Amino acid sequence: MSHAFDAASAAAETHTTAEPRVPGLLGTIDRALKGVNHVIMLLGGIALVCACLVLSYSVVIRYVLHEPTDWQDEMAVFLIVGATFFSAAAVQAKRGHVAIEALTGLLSPRVNRARLLVADVISFIFVAFFAWKSWTLLHEAWVDGQVSQSSWGPPLWIPYILMAIGMTLLGIQFALQIAEEILYGAEKAGWANPKIGLGADLNRDTQGHPGGTPTGTRPLGDPLANTVPDTKVTGRHP
Repeated sequence: MSHAFDAASAAAETHTTAEPRVPGLLGTIDRALKGVNHVIMLLGGIALVCACLVLSYSVVIRYVLHEPTDWQDEMAVFLIVGATFFSAAAVQAKRGHVAIEALTGLLSPRVNRARLLVADVISFIFVAFFAWKSWTLLHEAWVDGQVSQSSWGPPLWIPYILMAIGMTLLGIQFALQIAEEILYGAEKAGWANPKIGLGADLNRDTQGHPGGTPTGTRPLGDPLANTVPDTKVTGRHP
């Protein structure tokens, strides 16, 4: 498995250029979405801190002062749901969602690029359906005045609007990356980034050895590729 939020990613992030990944309209959309994602990540962090404070407050009130309340659990759930769904697009922009690499080393870079594009398209279809369903649930909750079944009874349009907006942003992010993959290749779409685990395999046939196997490395699918290091003799043995 791999994800983009690790020490190597953080170090590589400091060396990225301020230029947009792609030109034209896609570049404009990309920059705008980056700004939105940055703000949402800040809000998501604040929401998680607030959820921690609410739950800590409920523990103190219930077990120290023996005065239980009926709102803290749902409040914390709303905050966590909002942080989770709102930040999904920002995580996808960095290719930070969990990725299974079981097939990556067994397939050629060209097949891997096609596989990742298909995965993005399928993910976009699922997210688009999720977003559409969230908007319909939001409309029903708003029109019918639906509330939670708890004694606190908050309106249900609150979690539904968090889900709807979050999934809509994630769908836009997927659509942008799919367009980048089709028009400009995997590197522009973030898949061939060396700081992401998949990047090394996608770039394997493009860095100084077009169409062939790199010198000093084993071909894709070699069962010894990750177990036996390649050696290169330089100079004479003592």
